[in-house]
Amino acid sequence: MALVGLATMTNALAGVPPSRPEVDAPELAHLGPFPVGLRTIKLVQHDQADLLAFVADQVPSRADRILTVDIWYPAAAGQAAGTGEYSASLESETPGRYARFRIPSLSLRNARSANGRFPLVIVSHGRRNATVTLSWLTENLASKGYVVAAIRHEDPSDISSFWFTEPLLRRPLDIAFVAGRLQDLLAAEGLIDPRRTALIGYSMGGYGVLAAAGAQIDPAAAEQVPGGMLLPYAAGGPLRDTLIVRNLKAVVALAPSGGGPPSMWGRQGLEGISAPLLLIAGDRDHTIDYARGAHAFFEGARRAHRYLLTFEGAGHAIGLNYAPQAMRSTLWDLSWFEDPVWRKERIIGVNLHMITAFLDLYVKEDLTRAPYLDGLVPEASSGEWPVNKGVRFDAYSPGTSGITVWKGFQRNYAEGLRLEQKQSQGDTESSQ
Repeated sequence: MALVGLATMTNALAGVPPSRPEVDAPELAHLGPFPVGLRTIKLVQHDQADLLAFVADQVPSRADRILTVDIWYPAAAGQAAGTGEYSASLESETPGRYARFRIPSLSLRNARSANGRFPLVIVSHGRRNATVTLSWLTENLASKGYVVAAIRHEDPSDISSFWFTEPLLRRPLDIAFVAGRLQDLLAAEGLIDPRRTALIGYSMGGYGVLAAAGAQIDPAAAEQVPGGMLLPYAAGGPLRDTLIVRNLKAVVALAPSGGGPPSMWGRQGLEGISAPLLLIAGDRDHTIDYARGAHAFFEGARRAHRYLLTFEGAGHAIGLNYAPQAMRSTLWDLSWFEDPVWRKERIIGVNLHMITAFLDLYVKEDLTRAPYLDGLVPEASSGEWPVNKGVRFDAYSPGTSGITVWKGFQRNYAEGLRLEQKQSQGDTESSQ
């Protein structure tokens, strides 16, 4: 048993795709039945305010914005799993310089798609991240019958004057535009059901998906973006409704930014969200304050049925793959990917399990997934599972018959997690 555990704990160094969870992953984390296809398209959003070309006291420049989108999808049976790699880069400790790396992949580029109309999931990465650094999520969900479209936002370097404000403007605009275009294009192909759409965002992408889900940007906070470019999309602005993604069934935000100071939502802006919401964060996040971020968002999104999954002791790096070998030689590079306390492979397994349960329940309307989320003891470590010699050591908790370990978790492997839940306003507001 020890040798098996040792082998699986070295996935990060053994060329195993991050979308393939380790042996200690909860039940729903594991890959689904579909091979995974991948294709890349470009979309053009015409006549956009160009913040990067802005000069003070002048009318903002306008230009077409070209967005590259990577689309992972369920592929037809009989096609071999891919054995390739993704390549990408992230900014080094010296601004303007980049560290390159490769990530193992199981996707097959331009594979034939499986028959069926699948739900659409739009994914928005963190500031200066790359879409393939979330392949743990994109490949895994595609194997389970989702079409997953991740936007390459191409954020400016930290050497830019607009390194922070440009994503404040572009994240919600990019997400709303791509979601609308793909709902039309992929539905016309027969690949998706546009009535079943979900949004997932990490860090700055978390801010973006909340705005695209209906959270109203506070005009005072919008003034951070030069030239008043964000103001038309803020609360009361003439273009606010253009940010809203239609047919939205669920929203997932991992370590979401936007809590400030100043808060992007003001006092009541989060009440604009009505779709079911899953927030995931570490309570020791030194990049985005947990109290002003995910926890405040959980309290403020009163019109949404919402969950808050907290990794106790974890920081901000909960959204990317485990660190590739090329990113393990300096602490800066490693910190893009790895948490100081939690093993990243473990974080990925937990995230995949909970996100799968959430999307299956609220997007696919699979009611069998409700027990994986509802009625759980708030502190996972307080769950009880009396020793039974007739049960395998690696059995998954059924969550019944006096067993209160979170459903789908293994005995002794539901530690350091907290799940809170609140009903939407209008129902009886309760916390579990």
